[in-house]
Amino acid sequence: MKQRIAVKPMLLAWILAASAVTATERPNIVLVMADDQGWGQVGYYGHPHLQTPHLDAMAANGLRMDRFYAGAPVCSPTRATVLTGRTNDRCGVRQHGYALRLQEKTIADAVRNAGYATGHFGKWHLNGLRGPGAPIFRDDPYHPGHFGFDDWLSVTNFFDMNPILSRQGTWEEFAGDSSEIIVQEALKFIERHARAGKPSFTVIWYGSPHSPWKASEQDQLDLPSDAAKHHYGELVAMDRSIGTLRAKLRELGIADNTLVWFNSDNGGLARNFGPDVVGGLRGGKGTLYEGGLRVPGIVEWPAKIAPRVTEYPACTMDIFPTLVDVLGLPEDAMLNVHDGMSLGPLFARELGERMKPIGFHYRDGAALIDNRYKIITLTRGSGKYALYDLEADFAEANELYHQKPKLAERMRKLLDEFIASVARSQTGADYPEDRVTKDGPHFRFWSQTEEYQPYLEQLLQRPEYAGEARRNQAGER
Repeated sequence: MKQRIAVKPMLLAWILAASAVTATERPNIVLVMADDQGWGQVGYYGHPHLQTPHLDAMAANGLRMDRFYAGAPVCSPTRATVLTGRTNDRCGVRQHGYALRLQEKTIADAVRNAGYATGHFGKWHLNGLRGPGAPIFRDDPYHPGHFGFDDWLSVTNFFDMNPILSRQGTWEEFAGDSSEIIVQEALKFIERHARAGKPSFTVIWYGSPHSPWKASEQDQLDLPSDAAKHHYGELVAMDRSIGTLRAKLRELGIADNTLVWFNSDNGGLARNFGPDVVGGLRGGKGTLYEGGLRVPGIVEWPAKIAPRVTEYPACTMDIFPTLVDVLGLPEDAMLNVHDGMSLGPLFARELGERMKPIGFHYRDGAALIDNRYKIITLTRGSGKYALYDLEADFAEANELYHQKPKLAERMRKLLDEFIASVARSQTGADYPEDRVTKDGPHFRFWSQTEEYQPYLEQLLQRPEYAGEARRNQAGER
């Protein structure tokens, strides 16, 4: 499924300066993230069954990034990298279901301080809870409002059809597809502020196509298994909601100066859905191979970005520094130690090699990408490494560590320096206090916490919580 597409030459009229926009030119910003969508699960890569006309149109009208990486191979850690510009293990989110430290500086805080209205819609998964998404309490010390979001309609984790969502602590029940619901709610927020003349920063984090899969009958694809039918059906609905988003931005007259950034939170699922979910890459969700990290990535900003395809390596850690750059925010909006870099210059023109390697630090392993080369250790401190040439070996099939000793030594040194830097961050060295004042809660099933007990009987009767009900009855921890 891999396609090598030459970068199209840009018209001179589209060549843009990389300087920050003025206050009157400040774009609206919409960050959109799928949940478990693999790199190959888009129409523009030639998927044999799935059609994504709205993502295809967005890719054709913006900057399609064919080497875009999630900050980690699972969800909560990647969400932390989006909000902070830092690899997940710097900020306490070591695995799914870990809370983001309150000491972190976030992108929502930064843009709110610059005069933006800020809103979060959908999956949060940064408050230390596991299990299917449940509505978030108003007094949860790790809800989106504590990280810079004025408005939020959110759940703890993944969510499906007919969800219960929490609007700043007030639970509301909705009917219909979850992707369409959160986009419609986000658009109300965007429209309200657009009509008031205030720029908005909107985060839309889908629960699709994460399990348990439940798509409407008309969205299901004709595939052999029920899981595949519903899984891909969720992607059909998600794509349609992106069409709704883009159409409404045009209707409001703000599409040209709205930056919409789309990506997935990790690579595709390892289970067999029939068609390959990772487009020929190695591995999948939970692994440090390309199939676990490389995800669809598109930035659409018609006023500033000419349509083109790039293979420049980029990642979710770049989102925060990019917005600091293009909006002209103060450098201290971010912590000094961060892992991303601004892609503002890439919006204007094709660049040479990336100057800052992309590091990944997840569970026992680590990996680092330096342009065409990638080094992985599955167990930090083991002395065992694997080296790949991603340009020549898209599927990471040919290991080169012992064949290219000078290159291997250079890459090993870069990776070891990155690992040592993350270890310093884990002590709290990046914070003004020079220590971690408090690590957030983690790995708790919400159905087994005291806060949810008064609502448990009501919630566990709902079909989306069937698995949680079984877990609760078994007393699983």
